[in-house]
Amino acid sequence: MSIRWKTTKGEFVRQVSSFRNTVSAEPGNPFQPAPDRYHLYVSTACPWAHRTLVVRALKGLEDVLPVSIVDWHLASDKGWHFSDAATTPGAIPDTVNGFAYLHELYFKADPEYSARFTVPVLWDKQLGTIVNNESSEIIRMLNTAFDEWSSAPGLTFYPESLRQQIDDVNAWIYDQINNGVYKTGFATTQDAYERNCKAVFAALARVEDILAESEFLVGSTFTEADIRLFTTMVRFDPVYHTHFKCTSGTVAHDFPNILRWLRRVYQMPKIAATVDMDHIKKHYYVSHIKINPTQVVPLWDGPDLTVPVGEFVPRSQRK
Repeated sequence: MSIRWKTTKGEFVRQVSSFRNTVSAEPGNPFQPAPDRYHLYVSTACPWAHRTLVVRALKGLEDVLPVSIVDWHLASDKGWHFSDAATTPGAIPDTVNGFAYLHELYFKADPEYSARFTVPVLWDKQLGTIVNNESSEIIRMLNTAFDEWSSAPGLTFYPESLRQQIDDVNAWIYDQINNGVYKTGFATTQDAYERNCKAVFAALARVEDILAESEFLVGSTFTEADIRLFTTMVRFDPVYHTHFKCTSGTVAHDFPNILRWLRRVYQMPKIAATVDMDHIKKHYYVSHIKINPTQVVPLWDGPDLTVPVGEFVPRSQRK
């Protein structure tokens, strides 16, 4: 339980998620959609878990899918733990099982489980087990599976006509940016660090060019690709730039089109409420003592995302 990440020849290697079941109305599927049958366990510090909170909010599933939010501090010995709001503002305890630690969920679902204890976790209260702990699959479920009870039925972030484009964008952004910042920050050799840092900024330059001509990553449609990138970019300047040594530039000063897009997404209804910068900064700077042994937390929260953005004009049409 003390292992938070692993490296191979200085290179960060992300663990593959273990629980990969799906909530759907398919005949014979044991995980059928229903209101208040499932529970979502997240960390507001974690960008992967943050994705699920964004989709849950935008789809209006707050009353359909209750949530527990772990403490921002990831302890080295026992992993994520639960606190109440009085102890840690923003935390929500495990109201389903009453557990003190996230690892207890994993062992209840599988007593022989031996991998890392990660968030998000989609839990089935009826069967008493984990449905899925892969964020990319959970947001696809939230996109459609609970539409019968959603306040935004039919709203989709993965429209059929754009799926190939979304998948293509997701693939390189995941490898080079979402996971790329981790491969940079957790690198334990100079070569691995430099190679991955350069890849991060090459990918950011590619995103910058896309957003110079398009309002969102896939044309004028706000999609899952934007949500997946947003949760990384909202953390980039306050955390990844300094803590993960992604120091070749900042969103605030070097990527004006990404900054405009980041502000536009942040200002969409319900999204700002999913961003807990206090949890984000404290988690990284205090929990990762191998990277930041002093546990000092920087003051800067990144660029002001409340600055209004005007109507989007493609770069090719700007005067």
